[in-house]
Amino acid sequence: MKTKVNEIAISYSGSLKPNALPKISCSKSAADLAFTQWDKNHMELHETFKIMLLSNANRVKGIYEISSGGITGTLVDIRILFAVLLKSLTTAVILLHNHPSGTLRPSEADKRLTTKIKAAGELLDIKILDHLILTPDGEYYSFADNGML
Repeated sequence: MKTKVNEIAISYSGSLKPNALPKISCSKSAADLAFTQWDKNHMELHETFKIMLLSNANRVKGIYEISSGGITGTLVDIRILFAVLLKSLTTAVILLHNHPSGTLRPSEADKRLTTKIKAAGELLDIKILDHLILTPDGEYYSFADNGML
């Protein structure tokens, strides 16, 4: 009797040439792009955590939503986060989440999560370039700019 298992397929779809992809040069360019990809109608209703996947040339391969939660938080499973990064052959990432309250200050949970993701990224040779907190009024906080990475 032959044993059967499921086959795992990895796919990436996109019609843009690598040189046509947006290039991230600083936290502001990342935040500006993130705001264009966020649902403004829900930004002040609930917290969402996304990742911006980057090529080795810091060109944006895509933005992926990891989780969407409640008013004061969302659960981020870093195994799923890294599964997406590894499957997409991503070499660098920018973490993104919103604070519906409009508070720019990172919480202790935000700091712990960033530290945990950064440690896992180092192990897998994936650079965590920044973690941005976005607010409904269009402001952002950068962990990198504030020396927290």
